[in-house]
Amino acid sequence: MMSPVIFIFSLLLFSCHAAVQDFCVADLTAPESPAGYACKKPAKVTVADFVYSGLGVAGNTSNIIKAAVTPAFAMQFPGVNGLGISLVRLDLAPGGVVPFHTHPGGSEVLLVIQGAITAAFVSSANNVYLKTLKKGDIMVFPQGLLHFQVNAGGTPAIAYASFSSASPGLQILDYVLFANNLPTPLVAATTFLDIAQIKKLKGVLGGTG
Repeated sequence: MMSPVIFIFSLLLFSCHAAVQDFCVADLTAPESPAGYACKKPAKVTVADFVYSGLGVAGNTSNIIKAAVTPAFAMQFPGVNGLGISLVRLDLAPGGVVPFHTHPGGSEVLLVIQGAITAAFVSSANNVYLKTLKKGDIMVFPQGLLHFQVNAGGTPAIAYASFSSASPGLQILDYVLFANNLPTPLVAATTFLDIAQIKKLKGVLGGTG
């Protein structure tokens, strides 16, 4: 039987081996894999790979949800590839909403910097954790759980969200249900909504079937 000292030493060796590179800047010319992007050759890495200025610009909220999400994931910000971190900027016009959605690949921390945002997530036990956040407030959304954000005031709201993944993924529930080509009778059978309402929502969100 392995002694505790040897076991701990072996874990340290494994950890050291796992972190032999300082970074793995994404090579965006190669396809993304479940483990992330391949590493750019070190000789081609520059400081520009570790700097991103896109979050300083307000997103376009002239859309059906009156909201804009500006990402700084590995695809936009190659330096975060492999580091288990990323950011987005969230702009919510008055009446704006980010509908129920989930990030399968990472947990989220939301920081409000302007306005007020009502946010909530639903646990696996269907418990709702709801709070109206003001400037300076933060809220965490555990990985994979459905959550939403709604502008809670009459002025534009801005927040930044950080993730525990360079590519946390995104599935918006409304689009999952009504922007696909799943036959309407099957959507009705699995959601208990009436067919007329489903067809209306498919028409709004671009679904077929």
